[in-house]
Amino acid sequence: MQDNSNRNTIIFVVSAMALLLAYQFLVMGPRTKAREAELARNPPAASAQVQAQNLTKAPPTAAETLVSRQTAAAASPRVRIETPALSGSVSLRGARLDDLYLKQYRETVAKNAPPVELLRPEGAKHAQFAEFGWAGANVPGLPTAATIWTQTAGSTLAPGAPVTLQTTNGAGLTFTRQISVDDRFMFTISDTVANTGAGAVTLAPYGSVQRQGVPSDIGTNSIVHEGAVGWLGEELRLIKFKKWAKDGGSTIATTGGWAGITDKYWLAALIPAQNEAVQSQFRVTKAGGVDIFEANYVGSARTINPGRQITETQRFFGGAKTVPVLKAYETTLGVPRFDQAVDWGMFWFFTRPLFQFLEFINSHVGNFGIAILLLTVAVKVVFFPLANKSYESITKMKKVQPEIEALRTKYKDDPTKQQTELMALYQKEKINPITGCLPMLLQIPVFYALYKVLTVTIEMRHAHFFGWIQDLSARDPSTIWNLFGLIPWNPATTPMIGGLLDGSLHIGILALAYGVTMWLTTAMNPPVGDPIQQKIFQFMPIIFTFIMAPFAVGLLIYWTWSNVLTIGQQYIIMRRFKVDNPIDDLIARFSGKPKAQE
Repeated sequence: MQDNSNRNTIIFVVSAMALLLAYQFLVMGPRTKAREAELARNPPAASAQVQAQNLTKAPPTAAETLVSRQTAAAASPRVRIETPALSGSVSLRGARLDDLYLKQYRETVAKNAPPVELLRPEGAKHAQFAEFGWAGANVPGLPTAATIWTQTAGSTLAPGAPVTLQTTNGAGLTFTRQISVDDRFMFTISDTVANTGAGAVTLAPYGSVQRQGVPSDIGTNSIVHEGAVGWLGEELRLIKFKKWAKDGGSTIATTGGWAGITDKYWLAALIPAQNEAVQSQFRVTKAGGVDIFEANYVGSARTINPGRQITETQRFFGGAKTVPVLKAYETTLGVPRFDQAVDWGMFWFFTRPLFQFLEFINSHVGNFGIAILLLTVAVKVVFFPLANKSYESITKMKKVQPEIEALRTKYKDDPTKQQTELMALYQKEKINPITGCLPMLLQIPVFYALYKVLTVTIEMRHAHFFGWIQDLSARDPSTIWNLFGLIPWNPATTPMIGGLLDGSLHIGILALAYGVTMWLTTAMNPPVGDPIQQKIFQFMPIIFTFIMAPFAVGLLIYWTWSNVLTIGQQYIIMRRFKVDNPIDDLIARFSGKPKAQE
C-alpha cells in the first residue's frame, strides 16, 4: 500500500515466522518430548538386530542385462492376480510381488490410456518389486530370489481366493507361503516354516521393497515428497531420492510401523505385525551402475525346534494413496498414521482440513471444480467482515488521492513533514493503510494449502471440471498460440521455439482470465508509491499471468474466482462511497454513454 510497502513486507515476514515458531513450539516440541519419553521407557538397545543375532537381509543385486518388461515377466512361471483394483501376477521365481497394474487409474486422461504400472520384474529397466523371506546364520538352502516355488493351492489370486506356494531346503525345512489380497490394495503374506530335521534352527523374518533406478521425471518436484517414507519409532520418516542416494539412508529400531517407497500418488509399503520388534532400514546399493533403493526390515529371531513350526504374517500395500482407503486400513488393520503417506507438508494442520472440506463438498456436488468454487465462497464469507473494512479503507484512500498527491508535492523536500501530514490525513479520514494488505495475506495460507492438495492428493488427479478441463491437478491444456484449439496445430512441434511455446510461454484461457481479473483488482486500488513504482505495479498482472500459467488449473480457478468476488465486493463499496472505478469507466466506454453522475 501507499508509503507502506516496507511495512507490509515486514508484517508478512513476521506473520510467517510467527506461524513457523508456533508450529515448532506447539506441535514438534511436544512430539519430540513424547518420543524421548517413550525411548526412555523402552530403550531400543535389545532391538531386533541384537535379538536376531546379527541376522540381516543380504544386499540386493541387479540384473546384468536389461530386457523388455514382457521378456522379464516371461522369464518366470507366474500366478495371475485379478481384483477389482489390481491386475498382474506373482513370480514363482523368488515368490515375489513384481508385476502389478492399478486398473482404476490411467497414465493420462485419454480413454484408451494404459493403466498405471506400480511394480515391474527385475531385469526390466526401473524394476520395482516386493519380496519376503527368512534370514538365518549358518542355515543352508534358505529360499532366495532364484528359488522356484511350487503352487500347491489356489489358481488366480483374488479377493477371498488366496494362493499357496511351497519350497524346501533339502535339509529338513519346509517353507509354505499363503498370499491373499483384498478388493483394494492390501496383500497379506503368511509364511510358515516347519522343521522336520534333527536340529534346531534360528531364523528371522524379513520384508523388502526395492526400486532399481529412478525415472527422470520422478523426484524433481520440490513440493512433493518422493522417495523413502515410513512411520517408524513413532515418527514420520521421509528421505527424498536425491538425499537418499547421496547419504545412503538410515536404520531405525522400532516395534511395528510401516516403511516403503513412494511416488507422488503411488505407494509400495511393507507392514510388519504391529507387535513385532524390527530393525527397519532405508539403504542404497550400487549394482550394475544403478542405484538400488530399498526399504526393508528384519524381525526378531526365533528358534524352531525339531518337529515344530512357526508362522509369520506380514502385509504389503501396493496402490494409490487414496486418503479414505489409507484411513480405513489405519482403522481396521491398526496401521499407524498410514494416511501420512500422503505428503501433507509441514502445514498439515491446515492442508488436511482443507482437503477434507473439499472432499465433503465434492461428496455432495460430485465435482471437485465446483467444490473449489464453493470453497472460495466459504473463505470469502469467513473473512468478509475483515475484508470489508480493508476494501473500505482502500476506497477511502482512493477518494482522497488528490489530497495525498497535493501533500506529496507540497512537502516533496521534507519527507518527515510529508509523512506526518499523510498520517494526519489518514487519521482524519479514518483510513488504515495496513488493512489494505490483509485480504491478500489471509489468502496466502489458503492458496498454499490448495496448491499442496491439488499437487499431492490422488483425488485431484484427473478430476474433471467442465469442457476442456479434464484434470484439475494439471495446467490448463488450452493455449493462446493455436487460438485455444480453434487452429489444428500443436505449438510444441514448432522448430526451435516449440519448447518455449509449450513451456514458459504457454498461456491458457484461465491464465488470461486470471490476468484480466488481477488487472481489474489492481486498477480499483489507489496508486502505490512513486511514478516508477506505479509503472511496475501496472505490469504486475502481465508478469503474474505468465507466472501462474503453468500452475494447476484448479489453482487458477480458485484465484480467478476469488478475484471476481473481490471485484464485486470492491465495486459495491466504491459505488457506496461515490468513488470512480474502472468498471463504470469500461461500461461508459463500450456503451458510448457518459458515466452516471453520483
